[in-house]
Amino acid sequence: MRGEQRAEIITAIFNWLHERKHQIVYTAIHKERFFRDFNNNERLREIGTLWRFMAMHIALSLQKKYQGVPRGRNRTINPKGAIVLIFDRKYSEQQQFTNLLLSPPDWTDTYYDKKPNQEKMSQIIDVPHFVDSRQVGLIQLADFICFFLRKYIELQMGLVHPAYRNELERVRNWTNLILSRSIPKNYIFLRKGRCECSELFYRYAPQIIR
Repeated sequence: MRGEQRAEIITAIFNWLHERKHQIVYTAIHKERFFRDFNNNERLREIGTLWRFMAMHIALSLQKKYQGVPRGRNRTINPKGAIVLIFDRKYSEQQQFTNLLLSPPDWTDTYYDKKPNQEKMSQIIDVPHFVDSRQVGLIQLADFICFFLRKYIELQMGLVHPAYRNELERVRNWTNLILSRSIPKNYIFLRKGRCECSELFYRYAPQIIR
């Protein structure tokens, strides 16, 4: 397939995403920084792995976004969960992440300002589900989105070189389409007033994406 044909198909998929009004949540980790600090950081070791670190960040971001119902200047806690987490199958992480999500460390409570009488991760209504991406279209779409987010970060940071003349421009345009469908960034990477937990995820994210 010619490059122009590929670009047209990619753009068509992102346009479909907008037409369907799908919302996106994302995270990104600077792996070198993460592994450099892992053995000396109690919080990182408590979560356990890079994959769990990213998955937990996704879960916390969604919890924070969907627990609140705006009422004037205040936000009330929605007691009824509405989120089901579905991941690409990861046998080595499935049980450990399920346990982590069912009993998250107390220090993660501040990420979403958990109230004294509120259940932990109250918006997650079930254990996480793990599926074969070859059989689930939206997981394939998530992989597709992740590819372009990662490519954008790598190109912007100079970690890879453009494969063709206007690759950075095209990837930037596609990334802007992705980010325009994302939940607000203050649920993912808070710019100011970060608690200990949100600071942890902010610290290990590439600067270009936070």
